[in-house]
Formats: sequence, C-alpha cells, structure tokens
Amino acid sequence: MNLTVVVSYYKALENLKIILQALNNQSAANFEVIVSEDDFNEQTVLFLNENRTNYKFEILHLHQTEDHGFRKNKMLNKCLLACRTDYIAFIDGDCIPHTHFVKEYIRNAEPGYYISGRAVLLGEKTTEAFKRHQNLAKLSFCKLIFTDSEKIKDGIYSPVLPFSAKSRGLVGRNWGIHKKHLFEINGFDEDYQEAGVGEDTDVEWRLSANGIKRKSVKNKAIVYHLFHKRGYSDEGVQRNYQKMFAKQKANTVKCHNGIEKLK
Repeated sequence: MNLTVVVSYYKALENLKIILQALNNQSAANFEVIVSEDDFNEQTVLFLNENRTNYKFEILHLHQTEDHGFRKNKMLNKCLLACRTDYIAFIDGDCIPHTHFVKEYIRNAEPGYYISGRAVLLGEKTTEAFKRHQNLAKLSFCKLIFTDSEKIKDGIYSPVLPFSAKSRGLVGRNWGIHKKHLFEINGFDEDYQEAGVGEDTDVEWRLSANGIKRKSVKNKAIVYHLFHKRGYSDEGVQRNYQKMFAKQKANTVKCHNGIEKLK
C-alpha cells in the first residue's frame, strides 16, 4: 500500500458514510483507511462491519472505550502505531475528499516535508442540499460558484500549475507527512484536551523546529468542508495557545505526553 488516510471522526455517522463513498471513488488505489473515532458508538461498529466489503480499500476502526471529551490527539497517536504504510494523510470527519485527493498525496509525498492542503467551505444551504442527494458530482468549482459556500477558488483542481502561491500553514483537516517525521517529535501532544491548536499549530511548529519543511498541495489535494455549528470555544483555543507558547519557550520539540510518555 502507498498511503494511509486517517479520518478523525466524532458522532456524525452520516458524514462518515459520505467520506467513505468519496474515498471509494478515488482515481488512485492501493491505500488503507483508518477511522479514528474519538468516542465509542455501536452504530459505527455495526455500519462498518456490515459494509466494509463494499469498499475497495481496507478499513481499520480505532475508537475510545467511551466518550472522554476531546481526546483527538490520543487517537491520532494510536493511528500512528496502527497504520501499515510509511505515509499518512489526515482529514477530519466533516471533510469530503476530492476525487484526486489520494493521487495527489501519493504524487507529492516527499521526505523532509509535510504537505498542507486546503478546504472549500460549503455553506449551510449547500450542505443541506448535498446531504439530501449525496451527489459527489455537485462538489466542483463550477457547481459551487453561485452557492453560499466560501473559499470556492480553493476547489479549482490544478495538478500541474500552482493556482495560488500564497503560503498558509498546516490545518488539521487536510495534511500529510511521512510517518517517521511524526515519530521523531513523539507524535501528537496529548496535553491538549480541547479542540484547536494542539492537532495542527502545535504539530507544525515542532515539525519546523525539527527541520521539516512545508509543501503546499493547495488546488491539488482538495477537501470540501461540510457546514456545521462551531464545536469549540474561543476561550478553549486561547488556553491551548497559552499552553503551546509555554512549550515553545521551553523548546519542547519532542513532546513529553505523546506516543511515548517521557515525563
């Protein structure tokens, strides 16, 4: 296999079904999928057990024993230990991958770099309409241009020429890296137990401090973000930033509470 796609998932089984449908429609093959569930839901287990043979890829389902609150980083570390490939692409359970998503991650994988993609932000009305019909062909620049969606230009697929040279950092819903580079920094820091910062911004500064550079796959590896109400608070994000600033000041590039427990 060439690639592991990790889907960070929490409660929204309807979204997961759409994501798996989109992954089954990929232009590339020879990849595996890990459903990383930050919860335990018997309906997820039942659905995957009944339908996993309908997909052209193997599915591994990792989950918590129960809902302990935000423990996404803990689950991501479990995924690092469980995945069977050298390269991993991460998406969130509210993001639908473009048809060439896997192909572009395989094509752009390069040691010494992490890859960062972008998302089209589907509007509330567009998301509702899409969920009713679940027609993946509706997810294209031309079909979305006159909708209530945002960042539509990020959905222009341009595999050869860069559509935009604007540099933006790592966002946890669409990025990838050689697994070994995450092991070098002891994976994801499980000290972060609120959403925001810990699953992307913290990882980015530690990778950069360890000499890993950023490579953009904007307009190449595209995802479509399904609209939903914000599930985290500004206060929680600020607490995470303060936590990260303290770790930066201490130069804790290899986190203590990661794959290995170094405290």
